[in-house]
Amino acid sequence: MKKLLSLTLLTSSLIFSAMAAAEVEVIVHPSNAAALDKDSISRIFLGKTRGFPSGGEAIPVSMPKGNGAFDEFTQGVLGKSGKQLKAYWAKMVFTGKGTPPKEIGSAAELSNLVANNPNIIGYVPAGSAGAGVKVVGKF
Repeated sequence: MKKLLSLTLLTSSLIFSAMAAAEVEVIVHPSNAAALDKDSISRIFLGKTRGFPSGGEAIPVSMPKGNGAFDEFTQGVLGKSGKQLKAYWAKMVFTGKGTPPKEIGSAAELSNLVANNPNIIGYVPAGSAGAGVKVVGKF
């Protein structure tokens, strides 16, 4: 009986921790009419494309490494671990094929940057997108 109770508690805690995983919102300038799905967002943030699907330059901006939103976005949208992403960008930089997105220190700072530049795309923790931005995806 004790083992069954322990197993039930362990299972419940795993389920609740998975449900409590943080989400991120991908944000763009309100004037950006691009239809963005997970794949197109991933391609922009991995430097595989430099523009929005509807045209116009896309400049990806990231939360800093070690931030919960960074980890969630890297795993959930890019499908990579932090180490895999670091290795990916090391190769891209070494071969001259790209540079990683610039990192911005806070969600408020990133939201402000996106609100003032129609070419920037970024992500913030869910619920922290500031005024003057448009949420195009939640992951």
